[in-house]
Amino acid sequence: MNQRNLFKHFSSDLPASIIVFFVAVPLCLGIALASGAPLFSGIISGIIGGIVVGFASGSPLGVSGPAAGLAVIVFTSIQTLGGSWNTFLLCVVLAGIIQIILGYIKAGFIAYFFPSSVIKGMLTGIGLLIILKQIPHALGWDKDAEGDDLFIQADGQNTFSEITKALDFITPGAFLIALISIGILIFWDVVLSKKHKIFQIIQGPIVVVIIGIMFNILYQNAILPFELNAKQIVSLPVPGSINDFFNQFSFPDFNAIGSFEVWKIAFVIAIVASIETLLCVEATDKLDVEKRITPTNLELKAQGLGNVVSGLIGGLPLTQVIVRSSANINFGGKSKLSAILHGFWLLVSAIFISKLLNLIPLASLAAILIMVGYKLAKPSLFKHMYKLGWEQFIPFMATIVAILLTDLLRGITIGILFGIFYTLRHSYRNSHHLKKVETNENGLTTYRLILAEEVSFFNKASLLNTLTDLQNNCKVIIDFTNSKAIAYDVIEIINDFENNAMTRNIVVEKINFNAHLHEA
Repeated sequence: MNQRNLFKHFSSDLPASIIVFFVAVPLCLGIALASGAPLFSGIISGIIGGIVVGFASGSPLGVSGPAAGLAVIVFTSIQTLGGSWNTFLLCVVLAGIIQIILGYIKAGFIAYFFPSSVIKGMLTGIGLLIILKQIPHALGWDKDAEGDDLFIQADGQNTFSEITKALDFITPGAFLIALISIGILIFWDVVLSKKHKIFQIIQGPIVVVIIGIMFNILYQNAILPFELNAKQIVSLPVPGSINDFFNQFSFPDFNAIGSFEVWKIAFVIAIVASIETLLCVEATDKLDVEKRITPTNLELKAQGLGNVVSGLIGGLPLTQVIVRSSANINFGGKSKLSAILHGFWLLVSAIFISKLLNLIPLASLAAILIMVGYKLAKPSLFKHMYKLGWEQFIPFMATIVAILLTDLLRGITIGILFGIFYTLRHSYRNSHHLKKVETNENGLTTYRLILAEEVSFFNKASLLNTLTDLQNNCKVIIDFTNSKAIAYDVIEIINDFENNAMTRNIVVEKINFNAHLHEA
């Protein structure tokens, strides 16, 4: 993309980038906290994900940064390495190199094997998860780290018990901000955005953040009889000078490059990060109104480059992430410029305006994310998937439930297993077709068994049942005309049936059978 095209949708990408930036700040910090890493490492990862990956990626709307799905892996890896953060950074660099290699050997094709029902289930599940995870922040109480996508929390709570407990610790000040914020967002989306173009340029979430800061200042100055504590507002590291800012960077320990544990962790990060990225790419492309297709191999290279740079300067491993990507799409992003700009805003904020950002209530950001979650999990989508039939609806629902009760990767895996089940079931039922042709003058009923283009060993049971159920004293014509590949196991069943047919007075005739068919 040349420079002219990059700024083609500037009027849309600028406000979208600011919204993504506001969403990214607490997520970057929260994921770093959940990972047991320095808080600033999350900001570094967000900056690299926006600027470096944004430029290198072919994804028009995807946004990259630290991922909640990697938090547990990062936490356990640091412990495995004896708590050495610098050694872990080497793992991130090596993981990035592995991803670049995966891109060059064209491993991105894996993305096209994820069923549509599972991708839609993933988006809906994440939407519901976002809503559930943000309710405690909207109520003003949550001891869990921001951005955690696990059902069971580190403190022994789970997603639902966290909400129940939050109801006992409602902070009126935070709850008031959340209610007003949600009201503004709904009114902006349903009414104002349709009244005048200015309300499409100035996005509702920006107004929500500004009003949240104003309320926080009013609380601090006792103008309103409420208050927010330190855990209910954004907490960004505040450097006292440029030197303090640069002192927050860390560097990998290359002396550990010969360690088996380092390479093992690097491979795990590379594989998990690549899978999460490819899933997000598929999901983001489905949300794109223009239905553009992201080149997956280029995306793996871009993510790899991002992880190499992030690891070299002290950042967390990163992936393309659906929460920020969907926020980008929902609030008007049109091109990769919005992702790049969000990284630039993170960089500027970390250097110059961290004190101002530390006035933003988490309740304001929770309201924005709740609206993002709703747009991903609209009730109309459930109705649409149900109308498509059980083959689409069951994997869709299984993915949603599994994501809510486990985590993203396990949820996707369970959804895919359901999808595979229905694929095999479909194959089982469509391997052949049997029809009654006529009754000839000898009194033998004639049947024609037409085999499909491809018949695999999965179809053995179905075909065997059909042949076994044929009545005695009949004729069966087995038609191979449409077949291009038939598993040897199936050919063996047909041959065994033919050899046994005379004992049942069944006449067997084969049409267009060729020996090469069993090479499948």
